Amino acid sequence: MSLDAPTKARTGPGAPHPPGGARPGGGFLRDLALGIRFALGGGREGWARTILTAVGVGLGVALLLGAASVPQLLQALDDRGAARTPSGQFSSDGIKRSDRTVLQRDSPTDFRDVTVSGRIVRAEGEHPVLPPGLDALPGPGEMVVSPALRKLLDSSEGALLKERFSAYRVTGTLGDAGLTSPQELYYYAGSDSLTREKGGQRVDTYGFHLPAEPLDPLLLVLVVMICVVLLTPVVIFIGTAVRFGGERRDRRLAALRLVGADARSVRRIAAGEALCGALLGLALGWAFFLALRQLAGVIDLYRVSAFPSDVVPLPALAALILVAVPVTAVVVTMISLRAVSIEPLGVVRSAKPRKRRMWWRILMPLIGLAVLLAAGRVAGGMAPSVYAIGLGSTLTLVGLAALLPWLVEASMARLRGGGPVPWQLATRRLQLSSGTAARAVSGITVAVAGAVALQMLFGAMHDDFNRVTGNDPGRAKLVVSADVGDGRLAGRMIDEFRTTKGVKNVIGTVSTYAVRPGRLKDPDALRPTTELTVGTCANLRELARIGSCEDGDTFVVHTGNKRMNKWVDASARPGEQLDLNPSSWDEPVSKHVLWTLPADSRTVRARPDPGGELHDGVYATPGAVDRSKLVDATTTAMMQVDPDDPDAEEHIRNTAARIDPFLDVITLRAVERDQQYATIQTGLQIGAMATMALIAASMLVSMLEQLRERKRLLAALTAFGTRRGSMAWSVLWQTAIPVAIGLALAVVGGLGLGYVMVRMIQKSVTDWWMFVPLTAAGAVLVAVVTLLSLPPLWRMMRPEGLRTE
Repeated sequence: MSLDAPTKARTGPGAPHPPGGARPGGGFLRDLALGIRFALGGGREGWARTILTAVGVGLGVALLLGAASVPQLLQALDDRGAARTPSGQFSSDGIKRSDRTVLQRDSPTDFRDVTVSGRIVRAEGEHPVLPPGLDALPGPGEMVVSPALRKLLDSSEGALLKERFSAYRVTGTLGDAGLTSPQELYYYAGSDSLTREKGGQRVDTYGFHLPAEPLDPLLLVLVVMICVVLLTPVVIFIGTAVRFGGERRDRRLAALRLVGADARSVRRIAAGEALCGALLGLALGWAFFLALRQLAGVIDLYRVSAFPSDVVPLPALAALILVAVPVTAVVVTMISLRAVSIEPLGVVRSAKPRKRRMWWRILMPLIGLAVLLAAGRVAGGMAPSVYAIGLGSTLTLVGLAALLPWLVEASMARLRGGGPVPWQLATRRLQLSSGTAARAVSGITVAVAGAVALQMLFGAMHDDFNRVTGNDPGRAKLVVSADVGDGRLAGRMIDEFRTTKGVKNVIGTVSTYAVRPGRLKDPDALRPTTELTVGTCANLRELARIGSCEDGDTFVVHTGNKRMNKWVDASARPGEQLDLNPSSWDEPVSKHVLWTLPADSRTVRARPDPGGELHDGVYATPGAVDRSKLVDATTTAMMQVDPDDPDAEEHIRNTAARIDPFLDVITLRAVERDQQYATIQTGLQIGAMATMALIAASMLVSMLEQLRERKRLLAALTAFGTRRGSMAWSVLWQTAIPVAIGLALAVVGGLGLGYVMVRMIQKSVTDWWMFVPLTAAGAVLVAVVTLLSLPPLWRMMRPEGLRTE
């Protein structure tokens, strides 16, 4: 008989009692307390086991607390943004000038890949209302900036941006109350030239909550899936962490059976040990969370940062975590020990182990997919069932994690002996105990499966939230426009932009509305109106197919819209007059600016401008119209930039700021992303990085725990002449085999889950091979973790590893 074979314990009246006063059939709480005593008083080995469990649980708890802080963080961002929003956000017509009113105009600017937000302000009285974060309103030529913007302006990297704000002198730093995040680039600049006509908005109070934009049903599906995919591996890892040290624990419990403890009692004692590690893990998790949230204000990850004071878990979710983690530790331990036969002289290991049951493992993902299919389709703007999506996807992913140990065990049972020594050592170890190895890689399996499903969802939704604009950035990348009272600014704009560094071509035009003068037969009818566009022949060729052209020529331009063409012809009649002051048709004759459209004006066809727009009406060269006579004109300059000059756009924005700080600069993009979609994608990237970091840490901790459990065995094999290289390769194979099986399961499960979710949103799968980079990333992660475990492995193979307490 093997020493590990089962024997019957003496359980009569004279049987010895287990240590600590725990008697057979003792109370539940007493057994839990005894388990806690063993965890804390088990010497160096006991402390090592408890610390590993606590670290593993703590990492998971920290990430759960971070996830529980997201609702509060979003609310804090909304409140901070609302606090600096003027009460007249949509209309300030009803606000009268007073001693406390302020004129303001939003004046954001782009700098490389970031947006610098800010406002130009002008006080209308002696006691102006102040936005949060300001002690005093900046005067003309003064600017108050956020700490992050001040740092950027003072650095060599921000030299071009500092040139853009050269008209202002930095006189102060914006307080935290006026910022949405510590890394936000924000400013307030004072101006004495800001007027209502130049876009100034009158403000008398700050603090306006904008109505929340409802979330698109498709994005709601995406958000729920992201939460499930990111948090399910965390919960699985916490359940795995409380089972660290299982083999040594089983031998200790066998000793307790020898002194009279019954099976139920030893399970409760083991639950007490796990409970101790979980409670310490809760404390460590809070410590990790409090330390990491301080980095939220320092690290600008994906242009996202937060004030540490805003990163606070919701009380209800925090209480749930505090209760759920210890309860999970107890329940998982009790359930895991029901499948282990612990007898007085040891755990039954020489007997044939009981096979894992497959039926309930395969049933969980099938039920999950059935729930998703029964939830119905997302169509017609109807919001999906959040609970059904969450339950179905969770059951599917948890079912994959539960199926993995059975799949590893079944695969290893089919292997036969033979092969190199490392392979034999690895396969034999997995055949004897595959559960620990499978649990170690269950997190990466769930993460990859969820990532595959999410990528399929993103691919299916891509066209819904990424709009093709029709812009042609090759013809013009930036558009600068100015609403001015006359056309005198046009020449300066076009000339200065032509000489700006990095500009290859400028399409400069001056536009105004022109009306047909004279009395109308029907006073209630609309007066025929069209647009007059003035530009050089080269610029007009970018907007219409005009053919031959000389300075002094004029054209009547049509589009493909017949109704609009008739309206243009009703206004622009060759040989007849147009009034270039459209607001003066009912004013005295002295207010009119009359101009005669030459009789030889040709009719031509419009072509799309770089922004994809068609402009009809009257086109004229500078020799035909004096631009200074245009009363209510808009000047536009479209610029083609040199792709070899990375700072060409910054030079253009600097020129625009020098000409007039109220010029609008717009970047033309071929594709525009929906802002909500972009925000969710950024959140996924941040959450995925945190989850992958947790998985890597959990795998490393789990691998170290497995090596520590086998320290004496490794040292003994080395002492008997086994090569260290063979031992290292065996450890690699012990990790690689479950990982390969897990990744294969993740691909199949992820594709199935993704297909069902795509069907739910009534889309089609765009790419069935997107799992390749995800599985490759998972394999690389495992390889890195395995390499990091090699130094501890070398130390454990030393002869000192044969020592024992």
